[in-house]
Amino acid sequence: MVKVIGVKFKTSGRVYYFDPLNLDIHAGDGVIVETARGLEFGDVACAPKEVEDNEIVAPLKPVVRIATDEDKRLREQYAAKESEAFGICLEKIEAHGLDMKLVDVEYTFNGSKVVFYFTADERVDFRELVKDLAYSLKTRIELRQIGVRDEAKMLGGIGPCGRLVCCKSFLDDFRPVSIKMAKEQNLSLSPTKISGLCGRLMCCLQYEQSAYEAIRSKMPKPGKEVNTIDGIGVVVENNAITERTKVRLTMEDGSIDVREYPYTHLSAPGEPLPEEALAAKKAEASKEKDENAQFRREAASNSRRGARSGAKPVSAQKQADKPEPQKKQDKPEQQKKQDKPEQQKKQDRSEQQKKQDRPEQQKKQDKPESQKNGNREQKKQNAPQKPVEKTDRAPAAEEGKPEQKKNNNRRRSRRRKPNRAPNAPEQNN
Repeated sequence: MVKVIGVKFKTSGRVYYFDPLNLDIHAGDGVIVETARGLEFGDVACAPKEVEDNEIVAPLKPVVRIATDEDKRLREQYAAKESEAFGICLEKIEAHGLDMKLVDVEYTFNGSKVVFYFTADERVDFRELVKDLAYSLKTRIELRQIGVRDEAKMLGGIGPCGRLVCCKSFLDDFRPVSIKMAKEQNLSLSPTKISGLCGRLMCCLQYEQSAYEAIRSKMPKPGKEVNTIDGIGVVVENNAITERTKVRLTMEDGSIDVREYPYTHLSAPGEPLPEEALAAKKAEASKEKDENAQFRREAASNSRRGARSGAKPVSAQKQADKPEPQKKQDKPEQQKKQDKPEQQKKQDRSEQQKKQDRPEQQKKQDKPESQKNGNREQKKQNAPQKPVEKTDRAPAAEEGKPEQKKNNNRRRSRRRKPNRAPNAPEQNN
């Protein structure tokens, strides 16, 4: 066991262990420690504690001293110069025409070195840039190329969840994330939905992966036969969130049904069902029995109440509860006639009596026009032809008779034509 303290150099940075020696150090204090970049000002994140030897990286460096007010003043002074150095570096990059993106600038504790962080798609030759920066800032210069994840961690931002990105707020180190995690968690594989601000897979995919793996290891695999309370079926799908399994069953009548069961209620074919499944089946059967008994009791009590109060049966009660327009529609035609007012009945009777008392001539007039025309034609055909009278007229007059007869026939035919509506079709009698 080794006694150590945890020190952070940035708000969201990683915690490094140092040897506190015999100094009285508390969480939140500032300390000066020796690092690979020289003396650094750090904040104590963990109070002195003992850890295992395998958790530290040897050799463990000691704390130089507890930070004084002068150390804090120097830290603030050089932190204020970082924005000025950032602008100078942008001008030099543009002057040299380098394809690189400047991300951040950081001064060391005593101002002995300035570190510039940048991203680039390819390798960049920045030797001339370093010379110009060293001449302008009068200090040691270090340019460090970083990845897109480190860029997001330095700059920060709001993630798809609406909160500050995890790498900026609390993550101390990046952990590997794969597309397999998104598949096992049944997430959308669209890059826009599972990628963070950095363009890589979101770090939060790794948080619940261990829980998914633990549950899936206990659940049956899809395509495998299992024993259920309804018989033997085949596993279709597993839902790790609800911890339920979909099983395809072949029923007794030959139909196929898909049902869901908790994975703890399933067993391998030939093995007995778990006690939980049997208890659930027994409870379901008793619940169904109680519901049926309750329904019968309610039906019996309703029938007894109806017999005592002389209430109508359920069907009659439903018919009575219908709205007024519905009742009128349901009445037969004969019932409608019976419901007419007495005065209307008397008027109908008087009309019927008048029709019976009409004279025969009036009835003939009431016949349709087509029937009248037919009767006239029939009378014409049945009428006896009048004999032609012989006269002592001259032969010239006899020759002109046929033409006069034709004219007379035309006049008669005009008289016999019935008064029809215009464009009415002629009736063939």
